[in-house]
Amino acid sequence: MKSLSFTEFRKKASEVLSLVEKGETVRVLRHGKAIAKIVPAETDEKTPSWKRPGLRLVRPGASLSKAIVEERRKSR
Repeated sequence: MKSLSFTEFRKKASEVLSLVEKGETVRVLRHGKAIAKIVPAETDEKTPSWKRPGLRLVRPGASLSKAIVEERRKSR
């Protein structure tokens, strides 16, 4: 865990947040006492939604596309 003074944090906020984004934990000190701990945000999703596999709809016994076509024919 990296520690730095509040003044250093103000001067280098962008750099510090880049470190946190990469997984580093940073402790901010004021007059030698810890006042804040900056940790990476927790996310439930590690993979973006566009990279995850899509849902597959399955109907037992027959293919879904055939069931849809059959249903459309019946409704005419």
